[in-house]
Amino acid sequence: MQEATIAAIATAPGAGGIAVVRLSGAESYQVAARVFCPANAAKKVEQAKGYTALFGHFVDREEAFDEGVALFFRAPHSYTGEDVVELSCHGGNAVARRLVEACLAAGAQPAAPGEYTRRAFLNGKLGLTQAEAVMDLISADGRQGAALANAALGGALAKKINAQKAQLTALQAHLAAWVDFPEEDVPEVSQAELIATLSEQKDMLYQLIAGYGAGAVLRRGVDCVLLGRPNVGKSTLLNLLAGFDRAIVTPVAGTTRDIVEQAVQLGSVRLNLFDTAGVREVGADGDAIEAEGIRRSWKKLDEAGLVLAVFDAAQPLSDDDLQLARRCQGRPAIAVLNKQDLAGEQDVPHGTLEPYFKKIVPMCAKDAVGLQALTDAVADLLGTAQLDPGAAQLCSARQLSAATRARDALAEAIRARQDGFGLDAAAVCLTDALQALCDLTGESATEATIDEVFETFCVGK
Repeated sequence: MQEATIAAIATAPGAGGIAVVRLSGAESYQVAARVFCPANAAKKVEQAKGYTALFGHFVDREEAFDEGVALFFRAPHSYTGEDVVELSCHGGNAVARRLVEACLAAGAQPAAPGEYTRRAFLNGKLGLTQAEAVMDLISADGRQGAALANAALGGALAKKINAQKAQLTALQAHLAAWVDFPEEDVPEVSQAELIATLSEQKDMLYQLIAGYGAGAVLRRGVDCVLLGRPNVGKSTLLNLLAGFDRAIVTPVAGTTRDIVEQAVQLGSVRLNLFDTAGVREVGADGDAIEAEGIRRSWKKLDEAGLVLAVFDAAQPLSDDDLQLARRCQGRPAIAVLNKQDLAGEQDVPHGTLEPYFKKIVPMCAKDAVGLQALTDAVADLLGTAQLDPGAAQLCSARQLSAATRARDALAEAIRARQDGFGLDAAAVCLTDALQALCDLTGESATEATIDEVFETFCVGK
C-alpha cells in the first residue's frame, strides 16, 4: 500500500565505497530516528529540514554497527513526492542488509520492485513515459542510449505528444460544435484544412514509430551473429571486438563447434555477439558434432537482429560462401571482407556480394584495419547514425502500440472524409486517436498498465 513507509537498498549489490538505503513514506523520519543517531546530540532527526544532511551512527537494537550520513527530503520536494530519507552507509552486502533489516524492525515495509518510481508517478512527480525512461537510463551502456533515456526522463516525448493532443483536441472541439450545434453558425472545417491537420499529426506519429527500432537498439543493444565458412576469421573478429581473446583461434577448420557469446560495445551500439561454427556442407557422413554446430549457426541467423557475414578476401568465393550470401539477402546483414592484408586486387568479391548485402566492409581483424568502417556501417544499417538522442523517441512496446493505434485512427479519419463520409465519422476516429495518445502518456492508464510498466523495475528504484 502507498500509505506504508518503504525501505530498500537503492545501490547495486556488492562491495563499494557506499551503499544507500532509501526510506519513503509518512513515517520515514520516525523510522530513521530509530536507526540513526546524529553525532551532534543536539540535532534531532525528526526536526531535520529538507535538503539537509547529518553525520552519525547507524544502530540496530541500540548497538552501533556503522557510521554514515543521512540525507533528508521533505514532501512534496522529493523523488517520490513523500518524505524521503536516504541513509548512506559503507558499501558491502552485510552492512547494507543489516541497515535494511533495522529499518524494517523500526516499522518500515520492504519496497516492491519499482515502488519508488511508481509512487513518483502516482504523486504526479513523473509522467508514465518519464517513469518508463528511468530503467532505460539505469541500464544504458552507451552515451547515446543514456542521452535518449535522459531526454525521455526530461519529458521530451510527453511534451511532443501533449502538443499533438492539444491540436487534435482543438480540432475535435470544433467538429463537435459544428455537428452538435448547427444553429450557432459554427464555421465548418474545410475538407482541405481537416485533412491537412490530420495528415500532419499522422506523419509526426509515423516518424516516431519509424525511429522506434533504432532507439531500441541504442537502449538495449542488438543480437548479432557472426557467420562464415571455417577459417575466414570469425573468432578473430570476435576477439577484436571484445578486446581480449574470447574465442579460441587455430588454423584447424571446425575449431568453433558451439556458439560463443560475448557482449561488446561498438561505437554507440551494444552488440550481443554470437560466434558460430563455420558453415559448410559436411554431407550425410560428416562429423555429427560439427553438423549440429552448423545447424545452430543457421538457426541463429534467423533469430539475429544483425548479421556479420565474414568472407576471406584473399580467396575466391566458394559455394558455401554463396549459400551464406543468399541466406543473408533481405536481412540486416553486412558482408565483412576479412584478411584484406592478404588480398590482391582481383580477390575482393565486392560485385558478387552486392546483390545480397546492404553494406560491404573490407577489413583486417588482426590489426583493426577497417574497424571504424564497420562501426559506421553498423550504425548506418541499424538507423542509429540518423537518430537524434536528444529528441522525442518511443521507448517501450507499450508506447509503440499506443502510437500505432493513434496513427491508424488518424489514417482512418482521413479515409472517411476522402470516401465521402460525414464529419461525425471523422470525429469518432479522432476520439479514438486521442484516447490512444492519452494511453501513451498515462493520463488514462489502467492499474494493469501501471503494473506492466513497473514490473520490470529493480528493487530500490
